[in-house]
This record gives sequence, structure tokens and C-alpha cells, in this order.
Amino acid sequence: MLRISHLYIYPVKSLGGIELTSVSLTDRGFEHDRRWMLVDEQGMFLTQRNFPAMALLHTSIADGKLIIKNAAAQADPLVLDLKPSGVARLKVEVWDDVCDALHVSNNADEWFSSQLKRRVKLVYMPDESRREVDTDYAPNGEITSFSDGYPILMIGQSSLDDLNSRLPSPVPMNRFRPNIVFTGGEPYQEDGMKHFQISGMDFYGVKPCGRCVVTTIDQQTATAGKEPLSTLAKYRTVGNKVNFGQNILHKGSGVLKVGDELVFSSNDR
Repeated sequence: MLRISHLYIYPVKSLGGIELTSVSLTDRGFEHDRRWMLVDEQGMFLTQRNFPAMALLHTSIADGKLIIKNAAAQADPLVLDLKPSGVARLKVEVWDDVCDALHVSNNADEWFSSQLKRRVKLVYMPDESRREVDTDYAPNGEITSFSDGYPILMIGQSSLDDLNSRLPSPVPMNRFRPNIVFTGGEPYQEDGMKHFQISGMDFYGVKPCGRCVVTTIDQQTATAGKEPLSTLAKYRTVGNKVNFGQNILHKGSGVLKVGDELVFSSNDR
């Protein structure tokens, strides 16, 4: 039996995540997941790939506010409304996509610029901004937030356990920034999942997740190494991609909880 063991959101793209016991599923993924993003003065997104110190900016949600703290500094936290009221519209870039976004505030820009030692802006994806998933994998017009490309990333705990058995030192799941972690089953079982249900909602595995250097960044220290990417490349390379985890699309909305079962029909096993 496969069950959800962990649920995560990452409110600001490439910043620290939040572990939850339940989460609301919206048309573009988990509620509040990657709805905020940092961009440079040209509107291009920032990521840990180029700025590992972003890992040290931790997020939390309390009393209807999004709170960001720098784990490596004594700076006062930044507190933001979960529904920004800014009206200034910007065009921002995420990989090959150009999206409409709201500029959050000058105060937020100044806080992040001070922490990262470079000029940045904080933007928010409003509900009316529609960023479509690659139609090669999402023929029904599915949308996503400021994620790398898909609304949900899922990894089996058995997959990480197998990887860690091959590493000189184990790594935690946060290196891979999943939304859903499940227990039970075989290592890499998520690779073959085409259709399943959780709490009556339909989920579809559409594309393995190609991994990058973010997996080599320690999320507690922002230091980078060679693992686990070096080891993964030896046995999880397909074409020019090193795969770990499965990108997921979904139909419907509702609530997922830790402990929910992944249910398969006889045709989906």
C-alpha cells in the first residue's frame, strides 16, 4: 500500500519550503506553491542554480501572512500578505515562458536585495495569469505556477532510500524539493505511474523530472558538492537527463492529507 508521508510547498520559487500535514489542491498545483518569485532587473527569474544563498531564506505561513527569514543573518523577517495588493504589472521570464506578474512592493525588493547582495524584485502570480504546461505532456491546457514546468513533483521514499544506499553520505529529501512523498512500494515505482487517485482526485504521471545542480546544494548551509548528482548520473541517466522523481498533472480540486492512500485501478498497475 502506498501512502502520502510528506507534503511540501515552496511559496517563493527556489527559497526554503514548508512541510504541511494537509494541503489544498488548486488548478495550478498546491495552494501557495511557487506563487512568488524573485527576478532580476530584466525580469528573469532567480534560482539556487546560480544563487545558492537563496536556500538560506526560509519561509513559513502564520496568521494569514507569508514570513521569510534569513537563517544566516540577524535581519528582521519580511512579512507579506498571502494575497498581495500591488497593482503594478510586469512581464517576467521562467525558462522559455513569459508570464504576467504583480510587483509585490518596494519594501520586499529592498529586503531581498539586502539579503542576496544584488538588485532583485519580488513578484506574485495572480489568479488571472495563466501559464500553460508544455502541451507535449499536457494536452488539456493544464496550468502551473512559477514551478520549473509542472504543478506537482512526486518522489517515493523508497527511491531516496535506494539512492542513499549508494552514496558515501546520505542526503535528505529536501535536496529534491518534492511536493508529495509517499511510502511503500519499490524504488523508482513513481517512474511508471500513469494514473492514480488520492482522495477521489485523479493524478497523472507525465514526465520524469530531470535533475540539476540544485540537488548538490545543502539546504541548511547553501554549500554545494558533487553528490548526489554524480551518483545518480551513473544509473539514472536517460538521454542527456539525470532523472529522479515524477512530474504530475491532476484533475479537480480538494484537500490532500498525510496518510492518504494512492489508489490504482487494475489497468493502471
